[in-house]
Amino acid sequence: MTAGIQTVIYPVKDLARAKALFSALLEVEPYADEPYYVGFKDAGQDVGLDPNGHSRGMTGPVPYWHVSDIRGRLAALVDAGAEVQQDVQDVGNGRLIAFVKDADGNFVGLLQDPPA
Repeated sequence: MTAGIQTVIYPVKDLARAKALFSALLEVEPYADEPYYVGFKDAGQDVGLDPNGHSRGMTGPVPYWHVSDIRGRLAALVDAGAEVQQDVQDVGNGRLIAFVKDADGNFVGLLQDPPA
C-alpha cells in the first residue's frame, strides 16, 4: 500500500538556475536550500532539485511513491523485473529513498519517512 506520489526530484546541472526557475514557477521559497539539495513544498507536493542526480543515473524527474515498507516494496519491484538504480539510502533524519528502472527505462522512486 502506498500513500501516493508526493515527491518529485529533478536532477539538475546548475542548482542556482534551477532554484530560480522553480521559485518563479511555484512562487515560494525553498524549505531546504543546501549545496546538495534544494526542496520546495507547494500544494501538498514536495519538489526537489538534486545536483548529484545525473551522476546517480537520473536522466529526468523521478516520481517518489511514499511507502511504509521501502525494503519490502523495493524487493517486490525487483521481483517484478525492475533494476535497482539506487538502493535504500538514508537522506537525513531517517528519511529513506531508493529508485528503480522498469523494463521501459522509466524510473520509479520509493520514499519512506521515519515513524512519527
